[in-house]
Amino acid sequence: MTPVKVAFVGVGRMGANMARRLRERGHTLTALYDAHAPSAADLSEELGVPHVTTLAAATAAADVIFTVVTDDAAQLAVFGQSGDSLLIGASGKIFINCATLTPRIHIEVEQRARAAGAVSLEACMASSIPQARSGTLYLMCAGDRATFDRVQPLLADLSNALRYIGATGQAAQVKALVNMVMNINTAALAEGLGLGAALGLDLDMLREVFGQTGAASQVLKTDGEDMQNRAHDCYFSAAHAAKDSTIAWVLGCEAGLNLPLSAATKLQYDRLVALGRGPLDKSAVAELTFQGRTTSA
Repeated sequence: MTPVKVAFVGVGRMGANMARRLRERGHTLTALYDAHAPSAADLSEELGVPHVTTLAAATAAADVIFTVVTDDAAQLAVFGQSGDSLLIGASGKIFINCATLTPRIHIEVEQRARAAGAVSLEACMASSIPQARSGTLYLMCAGDRATFDRVQPLLADLSNALRYIGATGQAAQVKALVNMVMNINTAALAEGLGLGAALGLDLDMLREVFGQTGAASQVLKTDGEDMQNRAHDCYFSAAHAAKDSTIAWVLGCEAGLNLPLSAATKLQYDRLVALGRGPLDKSAVAELTFQGRTTSA
């Protein structure tokens, strides 16, 4: 594609590592913005990319603007219909929205962008912080197919597995299902290891057996040892697991389905957040299942 100027709105750990990756790959980064200004200022100093203090300035500085924000409210706020907004002067711009959001929010943002003469694209991420830095994200995209085709070379420097899903909102639906199943698997693994510990079993042995049987899962590889050792450094937070489990559970309710495992998993992560452990990794759900841990972590 023709070289473009790129801005990032939201430079927490995911957004910052995506920006580092694109800069490393030779793309022109022209603006960094974050609601927490010191985050953008620090990354600005590291990368030599201007730190802007308004959303309108981010739009003005770039052709393609990535948004990597926390939730539905934050997404609607940056695309506000009054006050400072990415929509100011947005005609001809491309917005690539990477947060895990309720599907209807992506549809709303697309409508707002279109009204401003811009286009938007979902690029939902099914990966974590190390993959953002190494350019090996699994990206599920939805929206206008021509826009996806246009920015595909840019996205290819962030992802080793690009997947176009379909119409706006569908990538968010798929991402919600991915995280629903992942979170259920995580909670189930925590219960299996917690019960194994209560029975006095060797957990190293138990994890090895799990890995060779029908109990094997990707979560076993990424979270099993951390659950055993109480190593909950955050790659995907419990707070995000609670949010994403809620998105999937609501989709199920809207579809008229009974999803008892999804509901139970949502309650576990809601409980973890209520205990003040939302910032911990999702593996911390094991703190609710291992004997003696609930009030001591």
